[in-house]
Amino acid sequence: MQILTMLDKNGNNIINADWKDKISYYAQLGGIETSVLDNGAERGTRIAWVNTGTGLRYKILIDRAMDIADASYNAFNIAWINRTGVRPPQPFSHKGIDWLKTFGGGLLTTCGLAHTGGPETDEYGERGLHGEISNVPAEIVSIVQPDPANGVMDMSITGLIRETRIFSHSFELRRTISGTIGNPCIQIKDEIVNRGNQPAPHMILYHFNFSWPLVDEGTDILWKGNWKARHGEAGAKIFRPGNAFQKCPAPLKDHDGAGEEVAFVDIDADKNGKSLCGLYNSKLGFAVTIGFEKKKLPWLINWQHWGKNEYVTGLEPANIPPIGQAEARRSGELEFIAPGESKTYNLELEIVTDTTIIQSLLNKHTVH
Repeated sequence: MQILTMLDKNGNNIINADWKDKISYYAQLGGIETSVLDNGAERGTRIAWVNTGTGLRYKILIDRAMDIADASYNAFNIAWINRTGVRPPQPFSHKGIDWLKTFGGGLLTTCGLAHTGGPETDEYGERGLHGEISNVPAEIVSIVQPDPANGVMDMSITGLIRETRIFSHSFELRRTISGTIGNPCIQIKDEIVNRGNQPAPHMILYHFNFSWPLVDEGTDILWKGNWKARHGEAGAKIFRPGNAFQKCPAPLKDHDGAGEEVAFVDIDADKNGKSLCGLYNSKLGFAVTIGFEKKKLPWLINWQHWGKNEYVTGLEPANIPPIGQAEARRSGELEFIAPGESKTYNLELEIVTDTTIIQSLLNKHTVH
């Protein structure tokens, strides 16, 4: 007999819910459903809806590097959806700030794989804002559905995304997004292989974007580590010592338009080398956490943009701060992947409702 954690109408956990002999098809509990969007600017984009059976549901954009757009827990949205919404991939939007034309926000937009940061040109070439990978469709190689009748509650979708062109780098990203029926968690495993014949510069940033109602006035932003304001503290209004930069404010007039602030965080890790960040909304009664390996993703970028109707904060694990390939090369921070070499990243997003665990998160992952 399988045990499933579910929620009652008041949002309380019902432990040991016995579904045996009561369902006809696995989709009644959860699973993965593929589809194609067919209206407006999003038309033609392949997606996969994932239902974890716990109230956590999310939409994978197969045609956008298997990034994640909509995401919700019970009745509450957790992701930021930009006015752009979902757009089909535009592989030639890799110059200047063209990336912004198709940046729909969403729960996750992947930045890289060779460049993160602003547009730039040097003797090594021209690079647009945040790289190319999010505008590359995936080739789906497997979808594994749960099979409760045979005791299998795990599910996954795997795809290959290729960022490549002749006379340049050639990366292959094998991405698997997985979960388990009954567990409010998203697991992301990325394996990046250099299929070219020369060492290739590598920068990656996982641009997780959160908004209302999870993000609201008073929501706690959870991270801890040594930090610095991107442009220095002199002109900063949010990221300066003594300011409550880990409490979400009301919309800010000076963030209308292009107003924003960013902190680069040398994030702390536990004894097992795992770093954790997240958000907690006491009014909704749950937290969202993102866990990852400090050794592989040593930086966390906290983006705060509190404009009217553009109310969002980003928590963005990265191998290098998004300073651009040219500056990273000058400073000696730029990483390279040798021909045939691979790098693997594992991230886990989880919904947390246990009050004891939440209090521990508040104690351990805020700057005091």
